Amino acid sequence: MYELANIKAYKVSQDGTYFNIFIPKRNLQETIESKNIRQCGVWLDDGRLITAEQRKKAYATMADISIHTGYLPEELKEWLKYLHISRTGCDYFSLSNCSVDRAREFINTILDYAIENGVILTDLAINRTDDINHILYACLKNSKCAVCGLKGEIHHWDAIGMGQDRKVYDDTENRKICLCRTHHTEAHTIGRDRFEEKYKVYGIKYNA
Repeated sequence: MYELANIKAYKVSQDGTYFNIFIPKRNLQETIESKNIRQCGVWLDDGRLITAEQRKKAYATMADISIHTGYLPEELKEWLKYLHISRTGCDYFSLSNCSVDRAREFINTILDYAIENGVILTDLAINRTDDINHILYACLKNSKCAVCGLKGEIHHWDAIGMGQDRKVYDDTENRKICLCRTHHTEAHTIGRDRFEEKYKVYGIKYNA
């Protein structure tokens, strides 16, 4: 669920930053209480407009989806905008003058769609995003290789260690990445550090 909020006040302490925010024209009491919501994500909008690089990434990804689906580019762009609106609850927007944050979120949505539906990208997904962690999570969630996008399997970035029973071991705190068989083998062969340096990917905490 996406909500646009206004920052009314903030306070900095040694432990972090406290925000007092206001969401206009929305009563979220029932949602918060029924789902016991205690955490939320926060994007800080600094007023900047979509960059040329973001626009390039968005249109390149939409071109790949267009080829995969057969939809005309302009028709597909509008459909993907409404897909993003349905997933986030944001207002209608234009790629000519939306904010940097809105562009980042939209790119994540269309990359999610590409990963979910096996769209072949002409460039690595991590090169198309401003939010690598989001792509790494989406690849784990959809069992797609974080490097090439093919069908993948979980690779433990943090090794479980010798003697551990994998059937009962709690790997919640172990970082993971999804890799296809080829890249999984390569990760074991050349080692974690060289693999990260080569492909610019890494493990994240993920609990299916």
